[in-house]
Amino acid sequence: MIEEQLLISKQELVQAWRQELPNFLNEGDSSEVEAGTEEQSLRIRIQVAGRENIALEFLCTYKDQREVHVELVQAENIDRTADAREEAVPELQEEYVRRIHECAQSLKELTKAGG
Repeated sequence: MIEEQLLISKQELVQAWRQELPNFLNEGDSSEVEAGTEEQSLRIRIQVAGRENIALEFLCTYKDQREVHVELVQAENIDRTADAREEAVPELQEEYVRRIHECAQSLKELTKAGG
């Protein structure tokens, strides 16, 4: 349950994430950010560059104006040939959850604006 409402529209939040998230990703990675179906949530899809060729989809939900909960929803192998997918996903998940948290921290002035 969310204790504090964000003082920014979901559309503005999605736009801010679209602009900021690439700054926290590796060169060659790509990302898509969309509004989630839950209140104050975002769906974040990251296509990991390099040999893994894996796409990770996360649900990022604001718990309050400063903190997010990040959950891996799906991991998929883009080229269907990477045998190391099973081994790579937990490591990549940990890395990109950290990066999503870092992005959320960078946007905290925006999410608590007016609060």
